[in-house]
Amino acid sequence: MRAPFTAAAVILLVLAVVPAWTGEERLPLLQPRAQMDATPVLLDETDPGRTRVGGLSFLGGVALSSRDPAFGGFSALAVEGDRFTLLGDGGNVVRFRMGADWRPRGLAFSYLPAGPRTGWDKRDRDSESLAADPQGRLFVGFENANAVWRYAPDFSQAEALAVPRRMAGWAENGGAESLARLPDGRFVAISEASFVPRRAWRGGAKMRRRTRDAVIFSGDPTSPGTRQSRFAYLAVGRYDPVDAAALPNGDLVVLDRDFALPFRWSNRLSIVPRAAIRPGAVARGRLVATLDAPLLHDNFEGVAVTQEGRDTILWLVSDDNQFPLQRSLLLKFRLER
Repeated sequence: MRAPFTAAAVILLVLAVVPAWTGEERLPLLQPRAQMDATPVLLDETDPGRTRVGGLSFLGGVALSSRDPAFGGFSALAVEGDRFTLLGDGGNVVRFRMGADWRPRGLAFSYLPAGPRTGWDKRDRDSESLAADPQGRLFVGFENANAVWRYAPDFSQAEALAVPRRMAGWAENGGAESLARLPDGRFVAISEASFVPRRAWRGGAKMRRRTRDAVIFSGDPTSPGTRQSRFAYLAVGRYDPVDAAALPNGDLVVLDRDFALPFRWSNRLSIVPRAAIRPGAVARGRLVATLDAPLLHDNFEGVAVTQEGRDTILWLVSDDNQFPLQRSLLLKFRLER
């Protein structure tokens, strides 16, 4: 007969199974039984016929909701044809297909199969940015860890990871909010909050405090042989960059965000010319549009680019912070030339 467990043995077993528990409630994870509603929204509730904002034409949008308590917090998205992948800032993943009728189909909930730490709390898997390559592999930028992970298509498994030296000093809660793959195979990551380091800056101190540190990867960020070089991103106004995506011609669309009391979000979309994305450059964006009251606005943190014929389409998703006063919005715009 085996000896009964002692109290010490039980404690050791618990610690082995849950090594990172600190007394806090575990990060909620999406359940396999997926459920989601999509409710149409207007660009301007005071003017239902309005479709134009700056250099964008509004093509429609929906507010996404679910009975699953882990739903929301979307910080990034990838769109290929009618396939959508939404990535939450705690590693949750929502995938579905959606056509012109705005009705989601083939809905699937999951979460990242692995991340920087155990995944017990949000800091362990603070997934903030997403990019895909032509093979369907997915690259995720993590705050706090200042890391980039590569996953197989549909996040079926983790394949590689890197903690890039150029990102090592980025702010704990202001890391790689933006990650984009350029058409030539390079990747770009932009810090949400960290300025270009003084040692790498040749301009004035006031201007440096308007910059955000950014990295160009010569290829796959998780590959040991990939070269890294620094450039500076300069937003239009005092906004923070929260995501980026490449246009077909190699220009970069950057989504910037601001917050003002009592409770007001504002976002700007800018285009950085491809010629400015080079080592040592100060890349300034050209303002395309501002989403602010009285127009539809929220904490937009994700942007993706697709093509429909000759039209360039921008998709935006908002992070509701799982807070009742915010929404998970998915919006579609056409970029006007």
